[in-house]
Amino acid sequence: MRKKIKIMAEDNEDFLDEELLDSDSLENIDIDEENKGLYEHLNIKVDKNQEPLRIDKFLLIYRQNSSRNKISQTCRAGNVVVNGVPVKQNYRVKPGDQISVLLAHPPRENVIIPQDIPVNIIYEDDDLVVVDKEPGMVVHPGHGNWDKTLVNALAFHFEKSGEKSDLDRVGLVHRIDKDTSGLLVIAKNEYALSFLAKQFFNRTTKRLYWAFVWGNPQEDEGTIRGHIGRHPKNRMQMSVYEDGSHGKHAVTHYKVLERFKYMTWVECKLETGRTHQIRAHFKHIGHTLFNDERYEGHTPLRGVNLPKYKQFIKNVFEILPRHALHAHTLGFIHPTTKKELYFESPMPKDMADAVKKWRNYLEN
Repeated sequence: MRKKIKIMAEDNEDFLDEELLDSDSLENIDIDEENKGLYEHLNIKVDKNQEPLRIDKFLLIYRQNSSRNKISQTCRAGNVVVNGVPVKQNYRVKPGDQISVLLAHPPRENVIIPQDIPVNIIYEDDDLVVVDKEPGMVVHPGHGNWDKTLVNALAFHFEKSGEKSDLDRVGLVHRIDKDTSGLLVIAKNEYALSFLAKQFFNRTTKRLYWAFVWGNPQEDEGTIRGHIGRHPKNRMQMSVYEDGSHGKHAVTHYKVLERFKYMTWVECKLETGRTHQIRAHFKHIGHTLFNDERYEGHTPLRGVNLPKYKQFIKNVFEILPRHALHAHTLGFIHPTTKKELYFESPMPKDMADAVKKWRNYLEN
């Protein structure tokens, strides 16, 4: 007989057994949408009639698609919290306990086929790998991109090197857009996946982005605030709702690094992680990312009609044929050593060549 438990959880039918949900106690968990599907956050209130039971067995009963190893490593990573305190797997649940669980999930759209694709690995050990992703590479298989992704490339790399992992799939902790270049960390075992996922969920990682935006932002430093949600007409875009009527809270901090009169190089730090956050926020303040076709940043800045300028922009677009966004830094605590690892990715060639073009244009 299934024990009765009231569960409050993110309403995600891919991961939750609806039979276990109390419809009056669903809670909207604030999960970074850029990593949606990589985490599952459960809040559980133990029923008053619950008999004492080890928490690992308790969670296995109610998360029947989770393995014993996953539950064990989730506890070990400190991702199982009872009444505000992280517990070990031998803790015995009691009536009235408030349990919070953060589970990490690699994407599971399809079976991952290892493929021999070049990938720039800048760090690797027994627990994780850090990759400097090239622009144009999709991170993981999904609609319209079922192979030739970063995940396929890493699966081949792990297979070739004889890696033995307790993960069924490559352990993505976060992701970036296809045409965004830069740094990503991938876990190689369940414990590393759980430990890293907690840092991304709690936003304690150190990440900075470089972007080129149209125009000249008035301030050298600034903060963009505004809820981000789907555009009401163009479902491929995200839109900003300053009044908070739609979407989710989002905050982007930026600093100007160099001005090119018609274009500006900025450094961005995200306080939240919404889908297309940097792209949507800068469009909202009138400084769309350079050559960002989805957000109408693929035409020369309005109001400038000089023929030589238009030809120059066309030439730069050919050098930089994608939105100008790069994941420049990545810092996190290592799951085993508990020491901080910090990485920087240099500006990719297409963006660096565009900077040279702009400097020469302004000098001449």
